[in-house]
Amino acid sequence: MFNKETEYALRGLVYIQAKNLEGRRPGIAEIAQQIDAPHFYTAKILQRLVRQGFVESQKGKGGGFYFDSKKPDLALKQLIIATEGDKLFSGCGFGLKQCDDNNPCPLHDKYTLIRDALNQLVMEENVQSLAQRIFKDGELISPSLR
Repeated sequence: MFNKETEYALRGLVYIQAKNLEGRRPGIAEIAQQIDAPHFYTAKILQRLVRQGFVESQKGKGGGFYFDSKKPDLALKQLIIATEGDKLFSGCGFGLKQCDDNNPCPLHDKYTLIRDALNQLVMEENVQSLAQRIFKDGELISPSLR
């Protein structure tokens, strides 16, 4: 559903937050390996997310990526819009430029329901809530994010 950049950004940020909950700041190599993503592509994505202020980074000993606890939680919708724009939340499921209630495409009525449900989901969820779900009693419980 999402493009690769968004998938890697989402998995990377959830991994970073989960490690932050352990009191650690993971580096690029660790993050890329753990989310099964190419190292240089992961680095490029995370560097852009740092510039956009979604996550922080620190170089040197004890460095790595971390979330500023003073900032609000990062909504999934905000991340998705930053990586691939808002077409997913406003575009036509059939790919037409002009599609609305007055000029609907063949998928309009059904796609509107899906698009609205997705919009609701990504507005309610955030990176921090996802990380909390995979982190329990001081340990990561999701085998895919170890």
